Amino acid sequence: MEIKHIEDKGFFINNEKEEIIAELTYRKEGNKLYFDHTFVSSSLRGQGIADKLLNAGVEYAEKNGYKIVPVCSYVVKKFQNGKYDFIKG
Repeated sequence: MEIKHIEDKGFFINNEKEEIIAELTYRKEGNKLYFDHTFVSSSLRGQGIADKLLNAGVEYAEKNGYKIVPVCSYVVKKFQNGKYDFIKG
């Protein structure tokens, strides 16, 4: 499963018909990325897909000098354990 990054939009997984079946979207303001929405199709749930999308987002932010502001409930929850404090904005 390939995660595609669309600059200034988010990280996406498409099916063979190029329909979006999982996504983590963001908006960029200065040096901050506001992770505002996560969706995973019911056919993919329970496979750690949202976590893979988040990790792709964190990797992108880290490589490009951005901080992440968690907005969507999934990202907020993942950021509560302190694992992502190094990149939290």
